[in-house]
Amino acid sequence: MRRMLALALIFLSGHSVVQAQDFSLSSPAALHDNGFMRFLVPRFSLKTGVHPELKIDVSDVDISLNTTTGTPVFEGLGQVFYFSLAADHPDRTVKAQRFIDWLVSDIGKRTIEQFKVDDVPVFTAVIVGVDEEHIPVFEGDVTRGEALSFTNCGRCHVINARNRMKGIGSTPSFGLLRTLPDWLERFQTFSERLPHPSIIQIIDVSEPFSPFSPPANRPVELTVDQLEDIMTYIVTIQPIDLGAPLQQN
Repeated sequence: MRRMLALALIFLSGHSVVQAQDFSLSSPAALHDNGFMRFLVPRFSLKTGVHPELKIDVSDVDISLNTTTGTPVFEGLGQVFYFSLAADHPDRTVKAQRFIDWLVSDIGKRTIEQFKVDDVPVFTAVIVGVDEEHIPVFEGDVTRGEALSFTNCGRCHVINARNRMKGIGSTPSFGLLRTLPDWLERFQTFSERLPHPSIIQIIDVSEPFSPFSPPANRPVELTVDQLEDIMTYIVTIQPIDLGAPLQQN
């Protein structure tokens, strides 16, 4: 009863309850002016309970939705739109990643394509003609990167044909991950993605393991230079062929 009374007093006094914001999201002004962001974001928040803070053309954010660099996600208004995920704030990166996962999911793609202006669809989630120039150039060593992948990732993931009979069955292979629209973001931020923070330390970058929850297995320690080697190898991997979709008769 006291809670209901307090809420009623807030309402009557003209104040609103401010929703906590879980990560920051910047996008071009055009996506705000035509109402797209007001259409898209509430549907994501309703589905997930995660609430982004919307900004316009700002660089210091957790996710940048832009027209120049990153992973392509949809096109329209004569442009291709990309997302780029910052990994500077691990506590916010996990929730920001939920937005990206939703955006590239079937539901997210359908939501993008349902947006209309004057009853005309504006965007399509099917990217056509995007070339490889948007994949950054990594300057590590491919051979070292492959060896590091086998040593540190091969205990769970199938890296390539050399360990195709190993790995954990429920863990995607590197080739399968390469088929995902956001594969680059996933590999670049893997150390922040569950369950990796509990077993991986990036030297001089990661926070130390908590003494109250030490890693259950032998921890993996990598340097920034070794990460560069791994990414240099990753971009050489070809996506596996998943075959044609099943057809119903």
